[in-house]
Amino acid sequence: MSSRPVRAIAALLCLAACSSGGLGGFGAPDTLRQESGTPYAPALDPRGEDVDQLLVGHRLMQAGEAELALEAYTRAAGRDGLTAEVLSSLGSANLALGRLGQAETLLRRAVEVEPTWPEAWNNLGVVLIESGQTGEAAEIFRRAYGLDNGESDAIRDNLRLALAKLDDTGYDPAQNQDYRLVRRGSGSFLIRRAS
Repeated sequence: MSSRPVRAIAALLCLAACSSGGLGGFGAPDTLRQESGTPYAPALDPRGEDVDQLLVGHRLMQAGEAELALEAYTRAAGRDGLTAEVLSSLGSANLALGRLGQAETLLRRAVEVEPTWPEAWNNLGVVLIESGQTGEAAEIFRRAYGLDNGESDAIRDNLRLALAKLDDTGYDPAQNQDYRLVRRGSGSFLIRRAS
């Protein structure tokens, strides 16, 4: 092939790319140019409202999307700092992902920051029961139940299950037990042991 046709094709491609339609009409649509005056995506609105990442994470946890929830909780930590609620949320997401060591560390930090928060104590108890530390888990559930004044059904049920596991010599470890993670407010997350 001679260099003349190659140059002609290259020139036509350059002209097509410079035209308003671009190559094959893949350029920015005219409506975008008319609305913003530029073919680029619109800039962020600095006056726009910030989305509460804790709420986003809680909704993702309820939907069973623990990995995405963990990302939302991490963004919340960047914005709000490592508050007890952020630490507890990060721990709960790690628990749902099976990262028991990370979950325990985060939840222990959460109860250090806010020692009178029954939901954080409950979630720490769930981690401990999942990691086989039944005795300490039962004590943690007792503390959570006492701090809650017995008002949470989820905490009461977790305490009941832990005490049954602790006291029952005929306990079947293959039996599927349901423990509930709870968060501040009315929401709770169900953790099921893998069978």
